[in-house]
Amino acid sequence: MEIYGLYLCLGLVAGLISGLFGLSGGVVIVPILIFTFAAQGFSPDVLTHLAIGTSLATIVITSISSIFAHHKRGAVLWPVVIWLTPGIMIGAAFGATFAVSIGGPVLQLCFGAFLCVVAVTMGLSLQPEGAHSIPGIVGKSVMGAVIGFVSSVFGIGGGSLSVPGLSWFKVPMKNAVATSAACGLPIAISGTSTYLIQGWQVVNLPVGALGFVYLPAFIGIVCASAFSAKWGAKLAHQLPADVLRIGFAILLLVVGARFIWRNFGALF
Repeated sequence: MEIYGLYLCLGLVAGLISGLFGLSGGVVIVPILIFTFAAQGFSPDVLTHLAIGTSLATIVITSISSIFAHHKRGAVLWPVVIWLTPGIMIGAAFGATFAVSIGGPVLQLCFGAFLCVVAVTMGLSLQPEGAHSIPGIVGKSVMGAVIGFVSSVFGIGGGSLSVPGLSWFKVPMKNAVATSAACGLPIAISGTSTYLIQGWQVVNLPVGALGFVYLPAFIGIVCASAFSAKWGAKLAHQLPADVLRIGFAILLLVVGARFIWRNFGALF
């Protein structure tokens, strides 16, 4: 029971931060799971993939409530979601397959670089100005594939990519956020399925793992994050937004730099 208590606490933290900053929970869940799995003595060969697969599995559940909330407000651009989804699911499957094919240290190094990019973008409030109209079928398919691929590699819901991308195509911010939330479900379904399949025959997984999804972490995070995300969203309207944003950006930058520093030798 102690292990479930640990992951309930993680879910509370992940949901709170997700609600405060509107970020994919994976940006928080993946690094904490990597540190937690390492402390539990999980094999370094699998713990990073396990963290990413578990993160995507939680997004399958948590994204559903988010989709309903945005849909009730009429903010989801469903035609865009429908055209992006095939590319997203194909890209997510390839992304998970690619992630499994590379070693844990290299994957952590890439994740650290990704966190640093998110931190700089968040800290400096960098948002692209709308400059182009939404592309046609081919353009949406390519865009979906890129979002799905990168999101599945890093275990995120795709908001860090799809929101700026949709904003670039003149989509109003509230619609971009809502549409991005809807796109998180196909990303998570395709990515999780691939991580489950790819990890099915791996022999050095811990007890409680189903492929590259660690069930105690999945259950604890899902149970707790739904509640704390609401608290985070409420706090976001009561606390100084700029101070919170910059503080969290610095935290992401430190964590990303730590991943890069510890795993840089994996390239040589």
